[in-house]
Amino acid sequence: MNTRTASYQELLAQREALEQQIAAARKEEVANAVQKIQALVATFGLTPEDVFPSGKKRSTTAVAPKYRDPATGQTWTGRGKPPAWIKDKDRAQFEIK
Repeated sequence: MNTRTASYQELLAQREALEQQIAAARKEEVANAVQKIQALVATFGLTPEDVFPSGKKRSTTAVAPKYRDPATGQTWTGRGKPPAWIKDKDRAQFEIK
C-alpha cells in the first residue's frame, strides 16, 4: 500500500489541470445556455425588456418641508436624520403652519 502524498508541485499541476477542465466545461455549458435562450427569444418574440425588466423607478417627488429654523430659515421635511438645530428638541415649536 503506497501512502505517499502528492508534493506541492504535483498538487499545483493537478489544480491547473482542473481549472482548465472547469473553464472548458463552463465555456461549453454557456454556449448551450445561450443557444437555448436565443431559441426561446425567437420562439416567443421576446425583447430585452421582457427578459431583463428594469423594474419600477422610484419616483423622486419633492416633499414639502414640515419644520423651519426661525434663526436661519433652514427647513427640514421630517425625513432622514434631523439637523442639529432640531435634534433632541420639541419639534412643535419648529412646525411650519
